[in-house]
Amino acid sequence: MNKKELIDVVADSLEVTKKEAALAVQIVISSIADELAGGGKVSLVGFGTFETVKRASRKCRNLQTSEEMTVPAKMAPKFRASKTLKDNVAKLPVE
Repeated sequence: MNKKELIDVVADSLEVTKKEAALAVQIVISSIADELAGGGKVSLVGFGTFETVKRASRKCRNLQTSEEMTVPAKMAPKFRASKTLKDNVAKLPVE
């Protein structure tokens, strides 16, 4: 499912226009992004937790030139699924 399909589902479920549903979806996404940008954490019960984690600097090698370089430390977003979500996904058939 992509963003457009999510907007369609929200519009159908709430019986609102796609424009109103798009605004609602965008507000949710922006709110999560803003909280993470501020160093916060967003927990959605039954779904999971969005948070930021520090990625340490590390050494790597340019495969074309064999030159060693250092990737600087940075903050990165992380999502941890809730037990409910994990259990629901685990019920899917393995093909």
